[in-house]
Amino acid sequence: MKLLIVESPSKAKTISKYLDGEYTVRASIGHIRDLPKSNKKALDIEGGFIPHYEVSAGKEKVIADIKSLAKKSSEVYLATDPDREGEAIAWHIQEACNLKNAKRVAFHEITPEAIKEALKHPRDIDINLKEAQEARRVLDRLVGYDLSGIIWKKVRYGLSAGRVQSPALRIIMEREREIRAFIPETYYVIAGEFTTIGKMKESKTYILQLDCEIEPREKKEAERIVKEGKNNSWEVVSVESTEVSRSPRAPFTTSTLQQTASSRLGYSPSRTMSIAQKLYEKGLITYMRTDSTTLSQTALSEIATVIEKIFGKELVEIRHYKTKSKNAQEAHEAIRPTHAQSRSGGTTDDEKRLYSLIWERTVSSQMKDAKLKRSKVVANITSKSIPNFSVTGSVVIFAGWLLVDQDAKGDDVILPELKKGDTLNLKTLQAIEKATLPPNRYSEAGLIKELEKRDIGRPSTYASILSTIEARGYVEKISKALYPTDTGEVVISFLEEHFPSYISDTFTADMENKLDTIAEGKTTYLKILKDFYGPFLKDVKSKEKLEKATSMGDAPDGMMCPLCNATMVIKLARNGKFYSCSRYPECMGARKIDGTVMEGPKKLGKECPKCGTGELMERDGRYGKFIACSNYPKCKYIEQDEEMRKANSTGVACNKCKDGYMEERKGRFGVFYSCSNYPDCKHIIKTRPTGNRCTYKKDDGTLCGELMMIGTKTIPERCSDKTCPNHNPHKLEIKK
Repeated sequence: MKLLIVESPSKAKTISKYLDGEYTVRASIGHIRDLPKSNKKALDIEGGFIPHYEVSAGKEKVIADIKSLAKKSSEVYLATDPDREGEAIAWHIQEACNLKNAKRVAFHEITPEAIKEALKHPRDIDINLKEAQEARRVLDRLVGYDLSGIIWKKVRYGLSAGRVQSPALRIIMEREREIRAFIPETYYVIAGEFTTIGKMKESKTYILQLDCEIEPREKKEAERIVKEGKNNSWEVVSVESTEVSRSPRAPFTTSTLQQTASSRLGYSPSRTMSIAQKLYEKGLITYMRTDSTTLSQTALSEIATVIEKIFGKELVEIRHYKTKSKNAQEAHEAIRPTHAQSRSGGTTDDEKRLYSLIWERTVSSQMKDAKLKRSKVVANITSKSIPNFSVTGSVVIFAGWLLVDQDAKGDDVILPELKKGDTLNLKTLQAIEKATLPPNRYSEAGLIKELEKRDIGRPSTYASILSTIEARGYVEKISKALYPTDTGEVVISFLEEHFPSYISDTFTADMENKLDTIAEGKTTYLKILKDFYGPFLKDVKSKEKLEKATSMGDAPDGMMCPLCNATMVIKLARNGKFYSCSRYPECMGARKIDGTVMEGPKKLGKECPKCGTGELMERDGRYGKFIACSNYPKCKYIEQDEEMRKANSTGVACNKCKDGYMEERKGRFGVFYSCSNYPDCKHIIKTRPTGNRCTYKKDDGTLCGELMMIGTKTIPERCSDKTCPNHNPHKLEIKK
């Protein structure tokens, strides 16, 4: 028996059907190892940026299973995805499972033919591809860790920066500044409605709308045009008709699939990629992370047969599209159906809709051009003393590829047959005042297009870039448009001021090119990281003495400090924007963003029991009122006020110090329970304590921990001790 290892269980299930029992197919379920969260543990920088990987949580059983099967197998094949990340996963599986003679196979579609052909041509793991992916991972960690660290200190704890997420945020913020700086200008749209007798199959009256070809900026000029237009006779000045061709679009790449799915189906990039992943694993489409528009010869022949069968041989036109990306290397083909004769695919509505989109784009790409007749009618008053008015119409005279991609067709605008000198009868003529509009904010599809244009990121990263900046709270999506949040604005403004070179288009694109040279074997992992990290670290350390960067500019004129009447500035706090006195910290005056006065900390007239020099003050925090030392942050003494303490107390004694009581608190990750003697006693549990002890006895005769509520009817309580059998929430009764 032979062993074939892939990434996902659904992919393993599909492939198993094709291999007639000759192979055991197992899934690694994605990555089996990763870098630890701590950079000190993750990287040996001085030793040459050596990464220290650890087995991901829950993957011990996967590794043990692969090791066991490998010992019983005559051959082992690593069939992870055909890109750099897939190459890296294959290497990790080989290393973690100690596979001595494993072979790498790669295929871009999950079909019996493709898989069996790939198995005929196994190879060794491409170390250059693996190192290119590893360099990307380490580089992102170095940039993200160091930049995020300084943002934590200078802006706010918990925020982050990244090598590709920050340039994306910068692009969104640049557009926002354009919109803010935009000064609208008034202009006038002048439209007239006319009737005419058409000379088509049967004479009838047609209504035409013609628009003035010039949009006046001055009201007087608009009024003049309307007045003269109403007081004179109209005639056709010219009629121009031309036949134009519309060529089909290239097959989908990752970027164009995400853009089209967003505009036509309303899918976010991450949703699109999730659906595409399922279609790929079911063997319905080829690999979905690619920047190539190439189709294989086999695919072209099959598509031609499908077009001939459905639409006729005369609509077939085999085309070869040039890939726009100069660094296309993630896969060898565009995204296409594995079997073009299958017009529909997938089991869910989402899968069916996305498959249909891919099928239509692929098949239409190999069809004849559409032919359209475009006509332009130009009219004016007989004296020609005003600008021309015109209307343009188009009619499809040969559908070609539009037979398949109907959504690309647009609406026909049919014009009556007219000739120069024909009379037009004016019905209405009016000038509508309008204002010029600022540039549109980016949609997800628009941002992906812009990132691709600037060579920022790669096909596999577009969806994650967008999901990261949204999840971090830097951007919010409103009616498909991406708006930078206050937090996002402060973070990117700080980076633009102090680290402009590391979030620029040139740096990001240049680094992508350098990673490509590692994949091509032209340079080494160590050289790329060493050349980058030295100057970068020096630059980061030089900014350590910067002041806190929470200012968002000056407050509006007239917004004065309620305490000292000084001018105010806009600042960002965890709960949003507020006005702060420009003399802070000498003056603590503050206002809410609506202008109302914010109450400052209330002095309690008590000495801090920890440092002895500060005074206790009542403050409003994110999770309610609390009492803290006036010397914060030098002294971090903190306690809840008495009312909140009573409300939050569970009445259950602390199981650790025996002196305090367990209180309900709220933190970044939700509700938890801790001792009232914190920070002297740091006993914390995640679920509500009951006050009862678990009666299960350990081997040494001692009792376990306390019982906690877990909120289910069948098992209302469990032991806090993870080694106790009663800790398992699936036990239906408490053991004695």
